[in-house]
Amino acid sequence: MRPLILITNDDSVSAKGLQVLIDSVREYGDVVVMSTELNASGKSHALTTNQPLRVRKVRVEEGLEVYACNGTPVDCIKLAEAFFCRHTPNLVLSGINHGSNASINVIYSGTMGAVVEASINGMPAIGFSLLNHDADADFSACVPIVKTIVKEVLENGLPDRLSLNVNIPNLPIGEIKGMRVCREAKAYWADSYEKRIDPNGKDYYWLTGNFICNDKTDDTDIWALDNGYVSIVPTRPDFTSFEALAVMKDRFK
Repeated sequence: MRPLILITNDDSVSAKGLQVLIDSVREYGDVVVMSTELNASGKSHALTTNQPLRVRKVRVEEGLEVYACNGTPVDCIKLAEAFFCRHTPNLVLSGINHGSNASINVIYSGTMGAVVEASINGMPAIGFSLLNHDADADFSACVPIVKTIVKEVLENGLPDRLSLNVNIPNLPIGEIKGMRVCREAKAYWADSYEKRIDPNGKDYYWLTGNFICNDKTDDTDIWALDNGYVSIVPTRPDFTSFEALAVMKDRFK
């Protein structure tokens, strides 16, 4: 029996990156796609609790079923596993995201929210992102990288509740130096809001901001990407600070 691969994303069912991901992995198994109907970037691990979820069949052909859901990427994973997969998927993929999910971006990402949800439920999962936000970005360099990583994980699996956050530099394949397994860089967004006036004369606010990374060592995802490497960060849903447990136990008795 061919492996079952479940795919989602947060850029919508019509996103170019999603189609590239589908085309890249169809040779490795039967594919079920449950994508967001609209762009759901920044949804992180959100669930829909205040409205009904609806699913639209986009297309079905041999070895491929594509559906769109009006919920979040995490909703997509839960619904697909419960109602649209013939058995628990052998692998869950999310992406290819239009834009970086490296460093602290991982906690805001709908792409990676879906990946973490899958890993919580015991499914090996990988998130792929390209450092290019353009709707018509060139994903050609992503294809061999996706194939290499997917093939390896299908053959060898991942440890329980561990997923991979893969970010790909926006370079031609010949200029990508290789892949580096690394840690998440310590960084943050210095957020601000612009106050604007709409055509009706009413105030509204638009999020802006700058990405700040002072973590300059060569073992981080930001360093890898800045230096032409694909970054692969092993990721877990457990937020426990294990190094602080002993100290906190002494403080709080």
